[in-house]
Amino acid sequence: QVQLVESGGGLVQAGEFLRLSCAASGRTFSSYAMGWFRQAPGKEREFVAAISRRGSSTNYASSVKGRFTIARDNAENTVYLQMNSLKPEDTAVYYCAAGLTVNIITVLTTIGRYDYWGQGTQVTVSS
Repeated sequence: QVQLVESGGGLVQAGEFLRLSCAASGRTFSSYAMGWFRQAPGKEREFVAAISRRGSSTNYASSVKGRFTIARDNAENTVYLQMNSLKPEDTAVYYCAAGLTVNIITVLTTIGRYDYWGQGTQVTVSS
């Protein structure tokens, strides 16, 4: 029902910033809660941020809170992740995800809550 394409990743130095975008297909974009996850080499995929269907609620992992901001533009079928003050430990492949059945912001922190995933975009932060 939805296709997701991430963009905006790249190689930056510590302290710099990146803005990731996730473009979604379909006319039902506003029906999906959206999330960002990341996966570093040798590690499991971990939660980064989530936003409710209307964008009225957000949730962040403790490791990124205060540095990252998730936002969505339902008119453009796009969700964003603004990443400031990047650290080497932020290096990972970042994935966009869409969930149709759950819109409770406090539980949108696990992989099982989402139905669709993008291909991922690489973020590398050098020290």
